[in-house]
Amino acid sequence: MYLSRVQIDTNDRYKTKDLTHLGAFHNWVEQSFPAEIATGTRSRHLWRIDVLAEKKYLLVLSESKPDLELLTQYGVPGTAVTKSYAKLLDHIQVGQIMQFRLTANPTRTVTRPGEKQGRVMPHITVAQQREWLVKRAEKSGFQLVEQVPAAGPEQPATLAFDIVNREWPMLHRKVGRGVRLSRVTFEGLLRVEDVAEFKQTLINGLGREKAFGMGLMTVIPEA
Repeated sequence: MYLSRVQIDTNDRYKTKDLTHLGAFHNWVEQSFPAEIATGTRSRHLWRIDVLAEKKYLLVLSESKPDLELLTQYGVPGTAVTKSYAKLLDHIQVGQIMQFRLTANPTRTVTRPGEKQGRVMPHITVAQQREWLVKRAEKSGFQLVEQVPAAGPEQPATLAFDIVNREWPMLHRKVGRGVRLSRVTFEGLLRVEDVAEFKQTLINGLGREKAFGMGLMTVIPEA
């Protein structure tokens, strides 16, 4: 596995004029793997948009290395980098505390009377979105860390994570009109409970709409 990053050239509006919806970003990512296109062996590429120090970055997790020249198509020249993800995956241990960042599409399935198939609906409120992550954690190999309030241990513990961004970016599908997807970014602390399951979460993503910039969780071991 490889983790790649490039700074998006937000100062050149002509260069990035095509990046008006999630499908355009998806195409950018896919085109950065010409060897897979040539052989017809397409693998899943998780990606997300990060904003750090007022700079915007495209982050990509993939089985093979992208073509850095193509990855820089809408990026600042010289900023595209790729590094192996294997070392981090190989050193994950049960009980390890890690800082995490996750951009996801929190949803639920609602089945109404008379319907054979439920409808996928977005979680709207902060409380619903937080609860979505808490429930998904239990099935994804980790637990969210509890923290004792500064007021003292007599106060109930809270979970050490926050929602740092919520937005509704546009996706233009091939058929029909565009739709807006709920995109939520979480940051905080987690504890690894099941190494195998947690590795699959990091590799395969969490939640829906993975092709369109959702699901990628990255972690840094807590010092």
